[in-house]
Amino acid sequence: MTTVEDMLNTYPADLGGVDTEAMARCIEECVKCAQACTACADACLSEGMVGDLTKCIRTDMDCADICNATAAVLSRHTGYDANITRAVLQACATVCKACADECESHADMHEHCRVCAEACRSCEEACNNLLAGLG
Repeated sequence: MTTVEDMLNTYPADLGGVDTEAMARCIEECVKCAQACTACADACLSEGMVGDLTKCIRTDMDCADICNATAAVLSRHTGYDANITRAVLQACATVCKACADECESHADMHEHCRVCAEACRSCEEACNNLLAGLG
């Protein structure tokens, strides 16, 4: 069991039927994706052709910020608003798809972009799975 699962299981109130496994996976994938995107943006800045990677850097940074915000929102349950959760998850899935698409366009030349694209795809999937379970 992960720390995220432990924290969800120790929440003193009812989580309203939310699949805690899917919630935990989504939080964990958001954190992993944020880290990968931050590291990818930094690696892009170290490349000799940094000017060609401007869009990738920007997309990485946007994705990292939104993934971090999503993980935080999903970690708070008091005063829960399903509409906010849905909106945040949709935004996160959207930015993860965009970032994965952008990083994949550089993956043949930059290994960090390949790794980042994989993290983004995994996070996008986790967000969409949680969204589907929210009803």
